[in-house]
Amino acid sequence: MIKLICSDIDGTLVPDGTDKINPEIFETIRRLKAKGAQFAATSGRQYESIRKLFAPVEDEIIFVADGGNVTIEKGELVSVTKMRISDVQELIREIEKVPGCALMVAAPKTSYIQADQKELIELMDKGYHYHITLVNNMEEALKDDIVKVSLYDHSGHAEEKVEKYLSEKWLCHERVKAACAGEVWEDFVSRKGGKGSAVRDIQRGLCITPEETMVFGDNINDLEMLACAKYSFAVGNARQEVKAAANYIADDNVNDGVLKELKNYLEGRGNFEKM
Repeated sequence: MIKLICSDIDGTLVPDGTDKINPEIFETIRRLKAKGAQFAATSGRQYESIRKLFAPVEDEIIFVADGGNVTIEKGELVSVTKMRISDVQELIREIEKVPGCALMVAAPKTSYIQADQKELIELMDKGYHYHITLVNNMEEALKDDIVKVSLYDHSGHAEEKVEKYLSEKWLCHERVKAACAGEVWEDFVSRKGGKGSAVRDIQRGLCITPEETMVFGDNINDLEMLACAKYSFAVGNARQEVKAAANYIADDNVNDGVLKELKNYLEGRGNFEKM
């Protein structure tokens, strides 16, 4: 029996950056809950953005936001994994030197963007519906608890830019881990945090085993989460590394691959026939 279902959002449940979701997911989540399965929206997005996307069921699910570093349930902050400020300061300085890229710094309740980054502001406001705080200098953000630093490359080569322009230490740092979160995003978080850590915390809190867990993902920042579940799914449009790590492959996100597998579980079809 499945007791916990965790799904990434962008690239997995919906196309990257959209504010639209198939409304069938809400009734499906309610049916899953009635069957004893808790749903967790597990995303690189901030809480406010995910909450708006799942508004009809916001009091019935767990929100794992900012790449697994902020967990909220029924509007209450459950856990926060902060980055060391000295690491954030150094990382900001390096990212600001990367050509053609912008920077966003996340705290539990808001995300900080420099006021001159018009394209990024438009995307986060109109596309993701973020709560944004504009600053003239990123140092102003450091008064807050920082949970994630993100590099944004509108040309779609974020991962390559990081490898080319950031010093090697950020790819094997003792306190910070980097992970591709999409073609335009590279995220940096504490090694103590991430989606895998958040899912394991939920499992421990609810006394749920990996054999009772189902997860869905598409990108590098989902790999640790997939390792927490027997029923680990990569959507059809996922990166090859994610497909290789997953135990099952779902349909593409644009074909509602996650929703199809959730319905299969509810109806005892496909991979769930003997459950």
